[in-house]
Amino acid sequence: MIRLDLHVHTQYSYDSKTTLKQVFRAAEKAGLDGVAITDHGTVEGALKALRLKPKIFVVPGMEVDAKGGHILALGVRERVPEGLSVLETVERIHELGGLAVASHLYAFFKSCHWSLEELSSFDAIEVINASAIPFGRSTRRSFRVARALGLPMVAGSDAHIPEAIGYAYTMVDAETSLDDVLEAIRKGRTQPVGRATPILLKLKKWMAWRPRIKE
Repeated sequence: MIRLDLHVHTQYSYDSKTTLKQVFRAAEKAGLDGVAITDHGTVEGALKALRLKPKIFVVPGMEVDAKGGHILALGVRERVPEGLSVLETVERIHELGGLAVASHLYAFFKSCHWSLEELSSFDAIEVINASAIPFGRSTRRSFRVARALGLPMVAGSDAHIPEAIGYAYTMVDAETSLDDVLEAIRKGRTQPVGRATPILLKLKKWMAWRPRIKE
């Protein structure tokens, strides 16, 4: 089993200033085997992370702002268009060889508004999101939906600062190759692990963030 934080943001997201080198150092410090770089609306950070060839394993991806909520596109190397319906977005992700993961379904301020039928089109549900508020309620409801739909479960920190990386991660029964990891997630060979990001780190994130225009 390898430990992967499947939801990490970098300075290529409009709401984070974390550099890729900071991500790598923080992931190693947290005892992770790898991370998914899932910046808002872009794969630029993920592609650069792969070019740097760090010691840790990198899953390329992005977080897509679809109609009704956010979707993690894991394993993609091309940008997925934003603003499409959930079904169109999932289809685009699949066309690019990636997995579509429903992100922070029931977190305040960023909850999703999809039907159970729409949720059934996903490859997995992010049942633990360390930054979700309220953490307990969001996690319990996400677990219930994933079980009801029989979908694989994953976890990620949704870190926007280095110190938050690793507060939630996914144990994946796979080798450290992208194809093997994606196949293991698709088949549900996963175990989500995590706890809420401490309030002081959440405050640090908001203090560090300055609004920036997306490139």
